[in-house]
Amino acid sequence: MTTTVLALSACGGNGGGAQKAVDVPAAGTDDGTTLTLWTRAPLEKQAKLLVAAYNQNHKNQVQLTVVPNDDYVAKVGAAAGSGGLPDLFAADIVYVPNWVKQGLFKDISSNVRQLSFKDQINQGHMKAGTLDGKNYVLPFVLDLSMLFWNKHLFKEAGLDPEKAPATLDEYAADAKKIQALNKKDVYGTATGLNCGGCLVFTWFPSVWAAGDQVMNPDGNQSNFTNDPSKKIFGTWRDLWKSGAVLPSSKDETGATWTAGFTQGKVGLMFYPATLLSSTTKFDAGVAGIPGPSGGSSTFVGGDGIGISKDSKKAAQAWSFLNWMMSEDAQVEVLAKDNDVVSRTDLANNKYAAKDPRLVTINQVAGKGQTPVALNFQQAYNAANSPWLTLVRDQVLGDAGKLDADNQQVTSVLASQ
Repeated sequence: MTTTVLALSACGGNGGGAQKAVDVPAAGTDDGTTLTLWTRAPLEKQAKLLVAAYNQNHKNQVQLTVVPNDDYVAKVGAAAGSGGLPDLFAADIVYVPNWVKQGLFKDISSNVRQLSFKDQINQGHMKAGTLDGKNYVLPFVLDLSMLFWNKHLFKEAGLDPEKAPATLDEYAADAKKIQALNKKDVYGTATGLNCGGCLVFTWFPSVWAAGDQVMNPDGNQSNFTNDPSKKIFGTWRDLWKSGAVLPSSKDETGATWTAGFTQGKVGLMFYPATLLSSTTKFDAGVAGIPGPSGGSSTFVGGDGIGISKDSKKAAQAWSFLNWMMSEDAQVEVLAKDNDVVSRTDLANNKYAAKDPRLVTINQVAGKGQTPVALNFQQAYNAANSPWLTLVRDQVLGDAGKLDADNQQVTSVLASQ
């Protein structure tokens, strides 16, 4: 995966660099044009819903291609180098800064400025898709990390099933109380200790909740020697030693990292909001991820979407993007299907109001962050990334290596 991303960076788009701003009507052009759109497989459900709804009510027709997740970066890289990108394509938000810098998306700033609700669009995604003050990407689908807990197990352990732990210490204490039930195959908590992406998604928010940052503003220096990070690592090291962490977490690479909780065998964990509908075997509580001393935050993940550098149909492509951000799409398509909306002014919509947990998720989304770094994939998500080495040392190995491991993360972030 790392090699692919580096190859893509080298190929650039039109020689790399920013694209010229599109000059299209505010609402786009709906004249019966066929548009092409690529997305990766994890967002297939939401993408199909959005495309079907748009096609039903517009002359333009969008043709959707769903690409296996592991093949997506390579496919985009090859297409970018040959001038064969689709009219629209989505991208994991952590790739967006690199792909924007390489010139793979058209500048849509002038149209974004005309949106009356532009300041209500999720700022994490907007920041990731902005370069030199120009907008290239809008949110496609949001995925948030949240604190989920099993109310049934909480009650069994003598905990208040309606009260989320407000600090990391409370989180650890609750996990240990559930572990003390000594129920067969039931554990206090779980995570993915061999999954860099799982760990950034669920551990970074505790640093943000403490008012600190995991990186400098330029995304080329890591800050994991700060006090909130040390507290997070120490808490999980203690939880692991206590036996309150699902044992398979040690080697979990991400494929099944949420399974234990979904099956009702884990008391509480940091969990993707998009999987709320999968918690059907028990009543689950939902809250933002707490910091060491309180507060809450979330990693605003998911995908951004923009008009590719190769599209000759920018006005029609903007018609789709403009509609996608409308109340009709955000509420009547995404919220109706229990997905997170990308606009804070639509958080408490009629569908979310039926389930207070959805209102909570939407509200926390507005307080979350999306970290921006050109080398994010190599530093954090890649197999054997320096971030993964750092976490495994801090939780399972030699905690004295923190300074050296942190420097390794910085070296990759800062590499050219």
